[in-house]
Amino acid sequence: MLPWRRALRALAAALLVTGAVTLTPATATADTTSTAPATSRGWNDYDCKPSAAHPRPVVLVHGTFGNSVDNWLVLAPYLVKRGYCVYSLDYGQLPGVPFFNGLGPIAKSAEQLDVFVDKVLASTGAKKVDLVGHSQGGMMPRHYLKFLGGAAEVNALIGLAPDNHGTTLLGLTRLLPYFPGIEDLLTTKTPSLADQVAGSPFLTRLNEGGDTVPGVRYTVIATKYDEVVTPYRSQFLNGPDVRNVTLQDLCPVALSEHVAIGILDRVAHHEVANALDPAHATPSTCLS
Repeated sequence: MLPWRRALRALAAALLVTGAVTLTPATATADTTSTAPATSRGWNDYDCKPSAAHPRPVVLVHGTFGNSVDNWLVLAPYLVKRGYCVYSLDYGQLPGVPFFNGLGPIAKSAEQLDVFVDKVLASTGAKKVDLVGHSQGGMMPRHYLKFLGGAAEVNALIGLAPDNHGTTLLGLTRLLPYFPGIEDLLTTKTPSLADQVAGSPFLTRLNEGGDTVPGVRYTVIATKYDEVVTPYRSQFLNGPDVRNVTLQDLCPVALSEHVAIGILDRVAHHEVANALDPAHATPSTCLS
């Protein structure tokens, strides 16, 4: 195969992996370290009322090519059983593209998140929510916080492998100018992918003036083996009230990559629980 064709196929594979969720893991069991009462409720239950122990509902924000169900088959039940009211949304839908979401312009997706958070707050009576996002879902809410007034409605943003400063996709995006039509395809057919390329106009505007906004706590949980958001340290944020965590510092033998850290890694999920309730945090280890 010609070298340029190999590069093109590699680029396509990397783009398709971005935030994709193709596994269907079994429902998680309750964490025995939780002090909150267990509940039999599911997630997206609009009759759920937050408890005194967990007064803020949790909104889960899927990644690119994900949706409100498949990205959260482990984490959502895990948090519900710890006593949280948990909700997830679909965003970034494109006409004629079922099931795979997070493909539309990210600024428009942030508007959808804004509307969804308002719905959750109205339903639960809570003053603020906590956001947990995977991949694009950990970065996109920052637009909502910075430009759409979200900081008044959000206590914390927790990102699992978020592409906060974009990605070079292992440097393959630098090849885009050499393949006529590919860059236009990304821009017109899957706008969110173009928005996520490091140095894009969207990311330049998002990160101008600082990574964070006052009043919101930020946690980033990354893995050294991320093959999509590269280099993995580009996921980290700078600013006050920021905690950047590398999964392998919690469990040296953890092998999760970009997809697994979001959908099935129990060490990462335990660290999410810690970030949601830092007053009752317990150490995240390989046994979490």
